[in-house]
Amino acid sequence: MPTYLMLTTLTEKGVQTLHANPARLREVNRDVEEMGAKVLHQWAALGAYDFVNVIEAPDDVTVAKVSLALGARGSAKLESLPLISVDELLATLS
Repeated sequence: MPTYLMLTTLTEKGVQTLHANPARLREVNRDVEEMGAKVLHQWAALGAYDFVNVIEAPDDVTVAKVSLALGARGSAKLESLPLISVDELLATLS
């Protein structure tokens, strides 16, 4: 299944929500699964992004759906990037 990097920046509303209810973070991960994707890895980050997630989804359309649905809540801004393994890349260069 394709893998994606999802970069998340919390809005002021998102920071307030997370501070008031830290368990909400895991609830959002379950929401992602209900939309057809799966969070494989998740880190809190310092800098331009608050969270870095590696997710798996069947296709770009599913990732777009997840990004739009989560962004529409007003708690976060998301950027999603498709990932290609180094082995896959090297195989195409041979």
